[in-house]
Amino acid sequence: MSLDLVHRPRRNRKSPVIRAFTRETVIGPEHFISPLFIHDAPGDVAIASMPGCKRMGASSLYAEVEASLAVGVRAFALFPAIPEAQKTRGAEEAWNPKGLIPRTLTELKRRFPDAMLVTDVALDPYNSDGHDGLVSDDGRILNDPTVKALCAQALSQARAGADIIAPSDMMDGRVGALRAALDDDGFTDVSILAYTAKYASAFYGPFRDALDSAPKAGDKKTYQMDPANVREALRELVLDEAEGADIVMVKPAGAYLDVIAALRSATTLPVAAYQVSGEYAMLHAAAQNGWLDLRKTALESLLGIRRAGADVIFTYFARQAALWLRDHPL
Repeated sequence: MSLDLVHRPRRNRKSPVIRAFTRETVIGPEHFISPLFIHDAPGDVAIASMPGCKRMGASSLYAEVEASLAVGVRAFALFPAIPEAQKTRGAEEAWNPKGLIPRTLTELKRRFPDAMLVTDVALDPYNSDGHDGLVSDDGRILNDPTVKALCAQALSQARAGADIIAPSDMMDGRVGALRAALDDDGFTDVSILAYTAKYASAFYGPFRDALDSAPKAGDKKTYQMDPANVREALRELVLDEAEGADIVMVKPAGAYLDVIAALRSATTLPVAAYQVSGEYAMLHAAAQNGWLDLRKTALESLLGIRRAGADVIFTYFARQAALWLRDHPL
């Protein structure tokens, strides 16, 4: 029996060539930023909850960047693990010009001048309270004093060679203050990638293990966003655009594809998304149990984030995904 059909959508799926003609979303290493954990020690420390990831010493970091560049990943975000002895309530180590991040930036730029270096602007790695902002004696997160500290941190990073500074703190008004501070110091070409919609998510657990940066008391719900909200993300978008953000971001990615799509529809700016540590860890755990194919599911998850509207993705799969895409094109 033959059905009398005018439209047969399967005709556009009948061969690899035609499927390539009609593919709406593409993904490649040019869409990835590789987050890297570093510490001020010669050796490496494996991160049990994030298979394949580690806190890297200098030699491992340089090798990782070189290997990533070789497969087309050209952007790297640095996250420092700071010894407890260097953490203070005022987080002063965050803008120490001789600190781990400034020294690493300078050396990476010397060795790999074409690498795009992204730095995290937040106080939680340096704050003895473990919060992204300064904490008052009664436990409140202090917005305006924190923004002043973030400006000092961003300037130290820009002076050391950062190409993009990425405030992840979620303080009010920090994008505008950072733009003014950078411009006043002559860094008009340093970009701001704003964590526009960073949610108070349960998916961050392995990241906090990686850096020992969990809050010592309380939680981050007074500054990170409620996972129930999407209109609030659009409000944050309007503010970040007005204050001078060059790129806006949604974090996490996988459970917030609707938010990525909403921002994509509402802005002409590039949209980034962060495939966070919990998303990475879940795929690895399922693959280790034989329940999922790691390559196929990781690439499908990244494709879904791109399809939702992300122009760039922070992902711990960056170098591996680039290799997979080279050897097994979608």
